[in-house]
Order: sequence, then structure tokens, then C-alpha cells
Amino acid sequence: MATIPKRIVIYTRDIENITGRKRRTCQTILEKIRKRYNKNKEQFITVKEFCEFMKIEESLVREFLH
Repeated sequence: MATIPKRIVIYTRDIENITGRKRRTCQTILEKIRKRYNKNKEQFITVKEFCEFMKIEESLVREFLH
């Protein structure tokens, strides 16, 4: 059985599950992160960028995503 590699990007649904916030709020969070890192809407947000922005330990988020 193939192993699933660890993801490096985070999606709206992941943020919903991590924070318990509604979809639109999580989309707004992603928009704010993109603005901070000067990314356009087609570019991905990494787990590291999300953690730095939200001040959450990356290990906690990675454990949750795995």
C-alpha cells in the first residue's frame, strides 16, 4: 500500500476543521495570508505560512492534517 506524503499546502476545509470557523471566515483568513505574503489568489498557502500567521505551532497542525 502506498503511503501518502505529507502535504505542504493548506486549504479552506483544513482551516475549518482546525479552527471550527465557518467557510467564509476561513476564506477570509486565506485572503489575509495571501496579502501578507504578496501572493495572488492562484497561489497556494503553505502550512508554514498559515502557522506563522495564526501563531500556531506547526507540529500541532501537521499532526492534525496527518
